[in-house]
Order: sequence, then structure tokens, then C-alpha cells
Amino acid sequence: MKTTTRLMLIACLSLPVLAACSKQDDKTAAVAQAPLAAPTTNDGNAWDTYLTQVVNRHIEGATSVYLYTLPDPAGADFQGNYDRQLEKAQGDVARGGVEGTLLAYGSQNSAKSADLAVASFAQAQPGMMKGVRVMFIGAQADSDRVKAAVEPSGAKYEFIEAK
Repeated sequence: MKTTTRLMLIACLSLPVLAACSKQDDKTAAVAQAPLAAPTTNDGNAWDTYLTQVVNRHIEGATSVYLYTLPDPAGADFQGNYDRQLEKAQGDVARGGVEGTLLAYGSQNSAKSADLAVASFAQAQPGMMKGVRVMFIGAQADSDRVKAAVEPSGAKYEFIEAK
């Protein structure tokens, strides 16, 4: 009985040490990741994979993640897909921010992704998104207008260049 109690005590006391070692290994692994390269085609699956990887690399501290992507604008039913994503994004923004939420926007067409982000924040009230991070993955040329639409809401804006 005493041996079992001692083993349990040793196991409980060693958990924080093992957890700390694991976190250090995670940081080392994150540093060693190869740089990402944006797909050079309009393949929707390749872009979805790329955008997911970008978000995963910048997810620190996020408890909820919403990724809004669009298909190739030249594809069939682009407008229908855009409208559905816009409705979803506007609904998420209208509910207001919960600290730790990450909203990420990106696609193979940076301008259309920027349009989606700007439109989804059009009705946002000042300060209603405090504690929320908004990530735009696209071209530098589109970043400023997304930033201008997001910042009045109180959300922290982050830009990741798709390259």
C-alpha cells in the first residue's frame, strides 16, 4: 500500500516537469518548420491546405478559429459561395467577440478575400470585438483596406502575406 501511494505521488509530482519538457519540444519543432509557399495555381484544395497551414502556424492563444475561404472566382457558382461565406462571416461578427477567437480570411484571390473581410465588418459596432484576432492572408495591396475595416471593432489585426 505504501509503495502504491509513493508511486502515485511520484507520478503526480513528475507531470508538471514532463509537461514543461513537452512544451519546449513543441517550440523547437515550430522553429524548425519549413517556410510555406502559396500555391501557384487556382486549385481550391491546394489553397485550402495552404491557408489551414498558415493559420495553424499562427494559432497561438486562440481558443476558437474561423477560417473564411473562397473558391476560384472563375469557377462555377462563385457568387453563391461568396454569398454563403459572407452571410456566415457577418453572423459571426454580429454576435460580437469572445476573447481568444481568431477570424482568418484568405483565398487564391486576395482582392475577393479582402472584399469578404471588409463586408463582414461593415456593420460591426466600435469595440465589440475586443480580444478577437483577425488575420488576413493575402496581398499587401489589400491589407490596408481590411485593416481599416477591422480596427474600429477593437479586434487585433494581423496580416500574413501569401507568397
